[in-house]
Amino acid sequence: MATMSSISNVENLSPQIIRRVVKEMTDLSNQPPEGIRVILNEEDVTDIQAIIEGPAGTPYANGFFRVKLALGKDFPQGPPKAFFLTKIFHPNVAKNGEICVNTLKKDWKSDLGIQHILLTVKCLLIVPNAESALNEEAGKLLLERYDDYSERAKMMTEIHALGGGKGTKAGLESSASSNSDGPLPKKHAGDKKLAAEKKKILKDKKRTLKRL
Repeated sequence: MATMSSISNVENLSPQIIRRVVKEMTDLSNQPPEGIRVILNEEDVTDIQAIIEGPAGTPYANGFFRVKLALGKDFPQGPPKAFFLTKIFHPNVAKNGEICVNTLKKDWKSDLGIQHILLTVKCLLIVPNAESALNEEAGKLLLERYDDYSERAKMMTEIHALGGGKGTKAGLESSASSNSDGPLPKKHAGDKKLAAEKKKILKDKKRTLKRL
């Protein structure tokens, strides 16, 4: 049985709802909110995916996280499910990527749009909620040892979300290229500089040893 995050719901939704979703996605594509780029899938309009840029000042900064919304049969009366397709260490994200946030549970209203959901997910990267933790380890660290939490989240971001993470590269190239041109090449330039300096230090050490 296919998971809710991988099946199409085109047949299950009314033409009116599908038109609403297409309009929202087109508007978001033409006028993207800061740090969010939607990925349009013309073959399946209910395949709602976006790249969310890790907010500055958080352990997720410089990362690009791919998110998917799965619309159920009862959408928009019932909330969609939201998943991170990019691996992330976060209290409100389960191991399978499912996102737990009140907006998609008890606070859901049928007139909340896709933009509102994506902005809520982005806010969750800035202010995690340890009380409704799906990842208990991350929730515990966030409350008790923030530095360890931050370090672990940063490491996961560096491994999975800096452009080479699963599911992020294509999205970056197609939809966030304007943003990714900034921080990524600079980082590589910095790395090269560091590597050159390290080589120089090693050479100097070898010279010193020869003299001795």
